[in-house]
Amino acid sequence: MATLKTLQGDHYLVPLPVALSDSTHGIITHFELITARVTDADGAEGMGYTYTVGANGAAAHAIIARDLKPVMEGQDADLIEKAWQRMWWAQHYGGRGGPASLAISAVDIALWDLKARKLGTPLYRLLGGHDPAVPCYAGGIDLEFTPEALLKQTEGNLKKGFRAIKMKVGRARLAEDIARVKAMREYLGADFPLMVDANMRWTVDEAVRAARALCEFDLTWLEEPTIPDDVQGHVRILRDGGLPIATGENLHTLYEFTQFIHAGAVTFPEPDVTNCGGVTVWMKVAHLAEAFNLPVTSHGAHDITVHCLAAAPNRSFLEVHGFGLDLYIADKLPIVDGKAIASERPGHGVAFDWKGLEKLRAK
Repeated sequence: MATLKTLQGDHYLVPLPVALSDSTHGIITHFELITARVTDADGAEGMGYTYTVGANGAAAHAIIARDLKPVMEGQDADLIEKAWQRMWWAQHYGGRGGPASLAISAVDIALWDLKARKLGTPLYRLLGGHDPAVPCYAGGIDLEFTPEALLKQTEGNLKKGFRAIKMKVGRARLAEDIARVKAMREYLGADFPLMVDANMRWTVDEAVRAARALCEFDLTWLEEPTIPDDVQGHVRILRDGGLPIATGENLHTLYEFTQFIHAGAVTFPEPDVTNCGGVTVWMKVAHLAEAFNLPVTSHGAHDITVHCLAAAPNRSFLEVHGFGLDLYIADKLPIVDGKAIASERPGHGVAFDWKGLEKLRAK
């Protein structure tokens, strides 16, 4: 029995090197990083994290530090499924999503990291293993960029080794979105994987109209065309719009993904390991998608999610986000000819610069 001795939660405000923008959150200048660190009775450690874009970070931190800490300390850290159920039901009445799912995700990731590190194996191998070289795309958060800035960002991403790109849509006028996507398609050329992300901007009717207008640009997918609460709306957009649909970054439970997949409302399920319930739930979503012959993609936390996708035979693309967290990580995720390479270090391999983060601690 690997007794969990301590659970520590911390909260940081991380500024972005360049202000980012999308159709829902506006201008984003920083994000909130919430970490969970676990140690067992042998002194072995594991680390997980979650994040927000400017709200609820303090709530997620409080759930880890105040609510999950007494629930988890003294438990068997090897029994991760049991630990997950214990956290879930401890938070169920007032949780079932939101900050509770974020907090559970961070602790779950830490437990998987601890277990893999103690076994001396990389996380993706512990999860079953498939292929450590995962196709990836650069996820731009660039709605308010000028066309010139958008193409300059794209040029930089191509130089970094990316062979797929995602851009934001959802501007005030659909004609502006069409012009920007057209410019990107002409710049990238035919057959280059190009995705667009509306960040829930549109009504169902607006999304169908936009999808039909964007069909000519041969897009890999249209992401989050409308609010995540409207399952039947997504069914209609997918059926009538003519584009594949990716969604899931705002679905915080396995049961929400089940509803979307069963309804035929999504082409590319897109769980975020930091808010869907952690590695435990992410892999369940991937297996559920596989059972329905669907490819799975990801949102955020690329340095951890690369391990999940590397263990999923139905994986599609890993999103590599534009957040500034790389400044505080010892070893950056390598991108080689359009593929992200999962680390062979024990655990997920992410090591934070804790001293550097200390000056960013939330007050």
